[in-house]
Amino acid sequence: MYLVVFRSRKRPDHDAASYARHADAMEALAARQPGFLAVKTYAAGDGETVTISEWATRDAAKAWRCHPDHASVQREGRQQHYGEYTMFTCLDPQVTRFPSDERDSEDA
Repeated sequence: MYLVVFRSRKRPDHDAASYARHADAMEALAARQPGFLAVKTYAAGDGETVTISEWATRDAAKAWRCHPDHASVQREGRQQHYGEYTMFTCLDPQVTRFPSDERDSEDA
């Protein structure tokens, strides 16, 4: 698995409707790419957003980064929407899961 964590802040004057259209289109396009596993976006109260995408391999994530439609939207994002962003990547992350046991909540 390969993780990409994208932390960003939008410019105060960015076009939120345009950004939302691009984000929806890119999420749909990413989901059709080979090696795509999942994506989630979270917004903090201070205006920062964090998008975490999961890919089967590093090469799959790199191919997505270079996809022509995605590259075009990335350029527009830097020019029109983002005040700043930081990207973190991780190859073969350590994954720990805790499966909830419904019986525990019933006993409480």
